[in-house]
Amino acid sequence: MATLITVLRSGGRYDASWVERLVRAFRVHASGFDRFVCLTDHPFQSDGIECIALHENWPVWWSKMEAFRPGLFTGTALLCDLDTVLCGDASALARPGLAAMEDHFHKGRLSSALLRWEGDELADVYRRFAAEPKRWMAPGSCGRVPNAVHGDQVVIDHFLREAGRLPAFFQASDPGLLDFYDPARKTFGPVLVFIGDAKPDVANASVQALWRGD
Repeated sequence: MATLITVLRSGGRYDASWVERLVRAFRVHASGFDRFVCLTDHPFQSDGIECIALHENWPVWWSKMEAFRPGLFTGTALLCDLDTVLCGDASALARPGLAAMEDHFHKGRLSSALLRWEGDELADVYRRFAAEPKRWMAPGSCGRVPNAVHGDQVVIDHFLREAGRLPAFFQASDPGLLDFYDPARKTFGPVLVFIGDAKPDVANASVQALWRGD
């Protein structure tokens, strides 16, 4: 069985309801997950969701690096962004093995919107980042990259690329599993990913209904 990991840092547009909606969707559409964890600086009570405190004060998306802290998880673990919507059978996400979403704009580069690993497989990523967080959060720290925004996924990609351990991409291993939001469409693939300013709470009516669990 697998663990779903979300990260919720206070002060932004997300709150506990986003975690609850995502967990509810996984319970319906993704068999194989039996543990639901939220790494957060603002613990909350919700049936079946385990809150684990963030240890560091790393801003915005950098908090996601704490998902790789040693000793947190055993077996298969999946880090999933809170603005993900499940529209159909997403059970393939629970299969074991290092895998990630391929960046929508930069082919061959990983995205941390969906990232899967086993146990402490990525503990070295956490240790290297935690040893010099200011260095790695600085734009340019990973050399020349195609990404316009320097974030956690740039650093994760850099570390794994240097180690020769780039993950398989879900788009290649499971064609049709992932889809990307387009406001002109009303139907989507099983795992709907949002890019940029697009979010489920301002999406078209059909997607909002799926997100709310109507």
